[in-house]
Amino acid sequence: MSLVVLGVPWDANSSHLYGCAAGPAAIRAALHSGSGNDATEHGLNIVAELTDLGDLELQNAVGDLDANWADADVITNAIDAQIAAGNRVISLGGDHAVTYPILRGVAKHHPKLTVVHIDAHPDMYDDFEGNPLSHASPFARALEDGCMQRLVQLGIRTATTHSYEQADRFGVQMIGARQLDQFDASALDGPIYLTVDLDGLDPAVAPGVSHHEPGGITVRELLDMIDALPGPIVGADIVELNPSRDLVDMTAMVGAKLLKEIAGRMLTVG
Repeated sequence: MSLVVLGVPWDANSSHLYGCAAGPAAIRAALHSGSGNDATEHGLNIVAELTDLGDLELQNAVGDLDANWADADVITNAIDAQIAAGNRVISLGGDHAVTYPILRGVAKHHPKLTVVHIDAHPDMYDDFEGNPLSHASPFARALEDGCMQRLVQLGIRTATTHSYEQADRFGVQMIGARQLDQFDASALDGPIYLTVDLDGLDPAVAPGVSHHEPGGITVRELLDMIDALPGPIVGADIVELNPSRDLVDMTAMVGAKLLKEIAGRMLTVG
């Protein structure tokens, strides 16, 4: 199994602020900076195990009801091709809109997928501001398309009435930031896909995001969740880093840390 890193610099479908298209470059810079080293917390020199494919070439265009989905198709086809070649992909966003086209590609090879989703927001709006590809809607699209058999959301603390209705509609397990003790990783069955929105963390430890939502999880809690995941973990993404909002590269370093630990876990559990 080869682990590849793929940048997906797509943020045209963001609400409130743009800037996440610069996220992949910022995470790479943090990963290779002199601040840390190449090892995971379990002593695995992981960076040498990663093949960095660089960034996809995207128009970074807004999706709309007239099916302006060219970027989404580029993303799906790239993921499909890598998995067909025997690789597992860790994608660096970009905003959370990238996850829907990624999941379309993963589901072609893993139809009984369990998705573990770390976020402050459920991202299941049926149609946010007239954009079906909004970063507030990726899981509505993915669930409609049957890209997973199960979705478990962790750290949620902004759910609206519509979000709860969507969770009921699709049978989503939504675990709020106050209920993290209810998460039982041993109850998950694979294959597993992990998607990490950095605003799922508390902004005190991850300020470099577009949507600050206090009351989030800690980095240590997230690392423990990653360590608890059973295998196989067939793919992952880290999204919503907005370097224009970051402070002394704090959030970029968190992203790099997560990249290493996720990659290490993927290799450990197969």
